[in-house]
Amino acid sequence: MHIIQELLFVIAFGLAVYLFSRKAGQIRRNILSGRDVQLNDEPALRWKNVLLLAFGQKKMFRKPLVAVLHFFVYAGFVIINLEILEIILDGILGKHRLFTPVLGGLYPVLIGCFEILAVLVIFGCAVFLIRRNIIKVKRLNQHELDGWPRSDANYILITEIVLMLLFLTMNTADQALQGHSQEHYIATGPFWVSGQFTSILGGLSDTTLIAIERGCWWLHILGILAFLNYLPYSKHLHIILAFPNAYYSDLRPKGKMENMPAVQKEVQLMLQPELAGSEPASDVMPKFGAKDVNDLTWKNLLDAYSCTECGRCTAACPANITGKKLSPRKIMMDTRDRAEEVGLLANKEDGKSLLRDYISEEELRACTSCNACVQECPVSINPLHIILQLRRHLVMEESSAPQEWNMMFSNIENNMAPWKFSPDDRDKWAIEMNS
Repeated sequence: MHIIQELLFVIAFGLAVYLFSRKAGQIRRNILSGRDVQLNDEPALRWKNVLLLAFGQKKMFRKPLVAVLHFFVYAGFVIINLEILEIILDGILGKHRLFTPVLGGLYPVLIGCFEILAVLVIFGCAVFLIRRNIIKVKRLNQHELDGWPRSDANYILITEIVLMLLFLTMNTADQALQGHSQEHYIATGPFWVSGQFTSILGGLSDTTLIAIERGCWWLHILGILAFLNYLPYSKHLHIILAFPNAYYSDLRPKGKMENMPAVQKEVQLMLQPELAGSEPASDVMPKFGAKDVNDLTWKNLLDAYSCTECGRCTAACPANITGKKLSPRKIMMDTRDRAEEVGLLANKEDGKSLLRDYISEEELRACTSCNACVQECPVSINPLHIILQLRRHLVMEESSAPQEWNMMFSNIENNMAPWKFSPDDRDKWAIEMNS
């Protein structure tokens, strides 16, 4: 019987790892389909960002109550899952609580800490469910979350509660069986939470207790393996991608925009015609901006897959606050959806693009480039960079811009300033004041 259970576990575990690896490889290919960009400078500062922003969740603590609850869920779920290593080894080797003889008296202390964290995870998830579905916090109930995104968040929170309850119930039955001196259930010492509830199961037979313990053990590990494979299809992929995204974040000042070398070269040649012909001409016409996801950088696509859909960017966006159509969160969700769609096409054309089919001109033109969305994002996502590249394509490839913009462009080209005044007349106001 034990051999059959070991075989079933190995098959389930191997299948889960294979399916996750295949999907992770697809996401990696989707991300790397973007343009190359070098983000390897200042490694010390980048590792500091990983520690502060990803591990420490520094930006979350601008709202302390929500941050503490999120930290309970985040830390609890990650740390508790360290016990999965023991469960996996138990499942493969047919053992039970393999680390008990190794850790001795430290073992019940570790499990006790895990159980306290499990209670905190349950509490945190319950509060977040109330905030989403009863209190209905505004940023968590906007239209771009209608349908699957809202359900996805609820599914994850409910799943985490169920997994933690299974963990605690498994330990409670295990503690009861230890008290009955069952051979397979070696004495570990009392666990801090489940040990307080063994009396509830005290009247049950050993057969029933074993069924409860084994049932919860299987449901717990199979639930985690299922969660592992649900993760790549969910916004909760940020649990993994927040770390590389923090490392590869843009270290330049937020107000600094990316110039195009091809445009800079043309301007330089206008100012210094003698440089013409000093470099070999290229037959490849440069692309200005981005129309589809493959025109974006791989960091833009990593941003899209790292998005938590928390809505802090949209809540801080002045365009959105004043009722305009722009939502930075939707920009990231649309980019991720399009990247997934393009990845499934396998280099085939579908006649669609990120611009217009997903993100409208109205959304792009509403952006004030204020960087509020960039400042607020807890995992260092930059929606503005995507907006600017799409807008650059509209202006420089399609000559599509509002009349007011075109007037400004013309003035800058002719007068070297946004205003319709000749450079020679620019100081007239001072002369008139002195006359």
